Amino acid sequence: MDRGRRGRKAVAGMGEQHVSEQANEEQLQAFMRALLDDVDALERLLQEDRIESGVRRIGAEQEMFLVDRALRPAPLAPEVLERAADGRLTTELARFNLEANLSPLPFGGDCLRRLEAELSDVVGRATEAARAVGAEVLLAGILPTLRAGDLRLENLTPSPRYHELNRTLLQLRQGDFRVSIHGLDELEMTHDNILLESCNTSFQVHLQVGAGEFAPLYNLAQAVTAPVLAAAVNSPLLLGQRLWQETRIALFESSIDTRPSARESRQHRPRVHFGDGWVQGGALELFREDIARFRVIMTAETGEPPAAVLARGEVPDLKALRVHNGTIYRWNRPCYGVVDGVAHLRIESRALPAGPTVLDEVANAAFFFGLMSGLAAEHPRVDLEMPFEDAKANFFAAARHGLKAQLTWFGGQSLAAPELILSRLLPAARAGLSEAGIDAADIDRYLGVVEERVRRGQTGAQWALGSLAAMAGQGTPEVQHRALCAAMLARQQEEARGGGSGCPVHTWEPAALEVDRDLLRDSYRTVGQFMSTDLFTVRPTDIVDFAASVMDWRHVRHVPVEDDQGRLVGVVSHRALLRLVARGAAAANGAAPPTVASIMRPDPVTITPETPTLEAMRIMREQRVGCLPVVAGERLVGIVTERDLLDVSARLLEAFLREA
Repeated sequence: MDRGRRGRKAVAGMGEQHVSEQANEEQLQAFMRALLDDVDALERLLQEDRIESGVRRIGAEQEMFLVDRALRPAPLAPEVLERAADGRLTTELARFNLEANLSPLPFGGDCLRRLEAELSDVVGRATEAARAVGAEVLLAGILPTLRAGDLRLENLTPSPRYHELNRTLLQLRQGDFRVSIHGLDELEMTHDNILLESCNTSFQVHLQVGAGEFAPLYNLAQAVTAPVLAAAVNSPLLLGQRLWQETRIALFESSIDTRPSARESRQHRPRVHFGDGWVQGGALELFREDIARFRVIMTAETGEPPAAVLARGEVPDLKALRVHNGTIYRWNRPCYGVVDGVAHLRIESRALPAGPTVLDEVANAAFFFGLMSGLAAEHPRVDLEMPFEDAKANFFAAARHGLKAQLTWFGGQSLAAPELILSRLLPAARAGLSEAGIDAADIDRYLGVVEERVRRGQTGAQWALGSLAAMAGQGTPEVQHRALCAAMLARQQEEARGGGSGCPVHTWEPAALEVDRDLLRDSYRTVGQFMSTDLFTVRPTDIVDFAASVMDWRHVRHVPVEDDQGRLVGVVSHRALLRLVARGAAAANGAAPPTVASIMRPDPVTITPETPTLEAMRIMREQRVGCLPVVAGERLVGIVTERDLLDVSARLLEAFLREA
């Protein structure tokens, strides 16, 4: 948020220039020395009152997805950046993500309107460049059409720094990253690189504060994040599963969790965290704690020692401190910066998702800024009015349940999120924005959006889940998720064409299935887009009668066979059962019953989720098989049968005839 647009957050401080790659032990030690020197310099700046105070500035960072015409991730970020040639735009971790850093603004007057205008402008410029290479920009907390196959290393942004980040985090983890999220559905998976983090895109807001007021305002930010998030949730889907209302929170805490199992067992804190207590000593306390807790994973050229800079009466940039701080992901993160020779501190709030529209995002920011302004005088010591455990529990309740969360507020009173927001917090936010001198019309515009969203109970997450419920039984999950993206993109483009007039999410009708032949065809190009994933399997040692019963109960003609380690070892077909009966081989007179191993087809022909549908049809025809298990490595992830291909053909033919 630095005033000259020089700040680049990116992942793990990767936007910082001259970050070293594959640092050896000597370089790590030198960087740690520089880091400690920076902390000493910051302490001196604080003691000498050389941190800017009496000034409020706001700023924001916008992350976004690039999608192709089928509304799938489009790994074209380098090409888009080259065409856009806009210094506000930069890379993110994945080739299908972009980030924009917006200009900081004095907090007052028309700052919110100007924030929205610049946000619309930079998203528009990115969109124009994306269209030139066959892509679109989409604002979403998590892209509904993302699939595990999109998270391959070839989609990592082509920079040695990102590859080094991936190598270092995996080395610290001592194995694959593990994700376990339970919501309406469940997601249990491991992944061998850091691209799970790229599933998340956010709208991060910054508030500059003085050093002397940092602790109480940081604590206030911790308290108000939960209700603001409850009204802003926009990420209910991940890899096809309905999870939390704001699944980003759970995913981000897992996707770069570098703790090996030994440290998890002793409650070692993950690099993404909310915190464990109120802050008492200001920003320096947080910086020191994060240096003590978290190993250095990236180094950089740090330049002149800060003590020498201070001796000349100048302000050091504390490069080492900023690089390390960029690798610690507090949901409210302290930040240090220098602009025009003046040092400042700010609070970076990282919990808000991207989308559903620019207007919705600025409305969320206005709610946060208004609460920070309006509650500061009334509640100068939130640490004395609320147990920290309540603030933390509120945060995760908001992420899980959105507006259906029950939140514990000051004084220990438990309130439903809508009641708390409508009766107490929106009036406080209005008063806070008014006290800061924000234009009255802008206060009505932005907080009015939040109010209507809460009254109608339609956040981005609720709209998406409601749309899926309305489409139940129609098309495949792939088609439904693409319909969500198509509706989101249409509303965002409508907002852009309206010159910022906006069509916030509380006004949206449910998404409807597309019937366009070309777009429908794009939903069936690979088997991963329509394969059956709700699988019933048997083991080689199971009796044949059990396999036959499963087929009868589930009305299927093929059952995959897995060993005790979950590896695919065969397939049992209905035809094999008929052969067994024809031979009269059923158990009789006390003989041991035949097992699945005796009739299964071992080492079956398999395909991957990325196998083209036409290729799967060719394999099935040439191999004379009625099903193809779909595997990722040795793990069974789905199955494609003759019936599935018949259904695909019928849908495409129906769309073709209807259009004709």
